Amino acid sequence: MSKTTIILRAAGKAFTSLSILALAGLALTGLPGTAGAADEAPAGAPPDAMSGASAAAPPPMAQGTELPIRKIPNIPAAAEAYYAPDDYHVIAQTQDPAAQKPEGGRVGGALTYIFTDDGKEVWRVNDRGQDACSYFFPDQKRIVWTSTKDRMDMPLGDWSNQDLYPRGAELYTSDLKGENIQRLTNNEYYEAEVSVSPNGKWIVFGRSVDGNLNIFRMRSDGTGEEQVTFTTDWQPGAPFYMPDNETIMFRAWRRSDYGKVKPTPMTVFTIKHDGTNLTQRTFDRDMNWAPYPAPDGRHYVFVKIVEGRNWEVYLGDLGGDPPKRLTYNIGFDGLPSLSKNGKKMLFARSETGRDNLNTYVMDVSSLNLGPENYKGVAATPVPANPVLVTDFNDGKK
Repeated sequence: MSKTTIILRAAGKAFTSLSILALAGLALTGLPGTAGAADEAPAGAPPDAMSGASAAAPPPMAQGTELPIRKIPNIPAAAEAYYAPDDYHVIAQTQDPAAQKPEGGRVGGALTYIFTDDGKEVWRVNDRGQDACSYFFPDQKRIVWTSTKDRMDMPLGDWSNQDLYPRGAELYTSDLKGENIQRLTNNEYYEAEVSVSPNGKWIVFGRSVDGNLNIFRMRSDGTGEEQVTFTTDWQPGAPFYMPDNETIMFRAWRRSDYGKVKPTPMTVFTIKHDGTNLTQRTFDRDMNWAPYPAPDGRHYVFVKIVEGRNWEVYLGDLGGDPPKRLTYNIGFDGLPSLSKNGKKMLFARSETGRDNLNTYVMDVSSLNLGPENYKGVAATPVPANPVLVTDFNDGKK
């Protein structure tokens, strides 16, 4: 997915029902039925005792002013969706009975689909194994996707558990119909969380070896593989190129926090794709999950937990302005991404908070996120009283 990123069960509750999709390898197993009604914590409330997360949410948009949204019709349950260059076709992980499905409540059971954002066209790309993250190339002739289709004899694992990621997950490219397939990786590691640079020259992805996740890149034909991050405790993932074709945005959490601190603190970073210029972009112990960069080079959409255990989408600003809340829903909103023209946002929403996770489109044209506003990748000022990360590349050679 992956779109991203700590599992819902790691947010401090047990979840059941629909198992769907993974962003950055950490997926959604189900959703809480209710959340607190208060929009903000009381003034002066202390930070969360377990995570150190801020007690108050970032300043939201005024209640009731959610931008126009619509649900994509005529498709199965789907999420972690990304637009094609035409800003009309969409690729996503979609629940399909033909997919392998792990037993015992583990997450899986999705295959790659392409559809239009009005639901008039829908087709399946792959018909076996189980799939995860996928992305369009900028020529809209080929796609890259994650699948276990050639490793169906290996343990099915759990896309939502960093210790049980499917080791048979490999990377493939194909045409839009799933034909003319080229296999890019061939090993027994977990490889997913894949996306493509805007110029189409580079593929960036996550690879987990013995439970240690790091970011890698390769050329679009699968050659020239290079490791970008070298971490041991931190788990970087969900990498996406920014408009300069050199800077990668991603989120990371510490393995030592996983399952112990709830909700799991996550930090947004950027890094040059040659492994230089690692830059911290968020400076708190909140869960800053699933960041996706806007084409203007300054903003990004991401997910925070507010109001108890309520997952909502925010607009972040690398330039330092406070995040703006974009969604208001007592169930779940997450896995956001933006169209190439910056006018539409895809996101997953649970209307009931339990069993229904569907892909929605939000009209964000009023936010001026398009490429016409690109002035380079924005610098981020360090705020007062920051939580600074000093141990990220502790495994660098």
